[in-house]
Amino acid sequence: MSKGMLGKKIGMTQIFDDGRAVPVTVIEAGPCYVVQKKTVDNDGYNAIQVGFVDRKEKHVNKPLQGHFAKAGLKPYQYLVEFRTDNIDDYDLGQEIKVDVFADGELVDVTGTSKGKGFTGGIKRHGFHRGPTKHGSKYHRRPGSLGAKGPARVFKGRKLPGRAGGDTVTIQNLPIVKVDAERNLLLVKGAIPGPNKSLVVIKSAVKAN
Repeated sequence: MSKGMLGKKIGMTQIFDDGRAVPVTVIEAGPCYVVQKKTVDNDGYNAIQVGFVDRKEKHVNKPLQGHFAKAGLKPYQYLVEFRTDNIDDYDLGQEIKVDVFADGELVDVTGTSKGKGFTGGIKRHGFHRGPTKHGSKYHRRPGSLGAKGPARVFKGRKLPGRAGGDTVTIQNLPIVKVDAERNLLLVKGAIPGPNKSLVVIKSAVKAN
């Protein structure tokens, strides 16, 4: 059965395993709480909606207050759904902690990548730059955009623009350590997003 929960990226560090330095990302995973159960009969699919990070009640509108009250829970800042086949394994208000994962397990981590702002074609798409000497005035500009005949720029042309800020998923990251006491998850390698950003951790869909 696939597992999933929400977490907050703390940052990167390294730990030592048999004398080898292993780069890891520290994630504060959970605790999450089951806010809603969705079933095939009512919603057309089986899923659980989980909440993460406490939120002041005065910052929540009336419909959401009733939504949380129905589950007997206080308001949460983030709500995310996870598909599941075994919907009966969960109860409203149930706590989901980081110990649902185990050391060595493979996970997929989804987050929002760092925004780069407005960037040129070299940084955004990896274009080559122009000559740097012999009187050349062409260095980092886009250059010619298309043929003379159509007299227009074709759709899909790679050009300067806003980069970053995309939803990115890194697959098959091995879990190096699960710290159940402090709700910490150490995964090998880097994950998208700045520190303190929200990430979604799921069981790897392509794990062998």
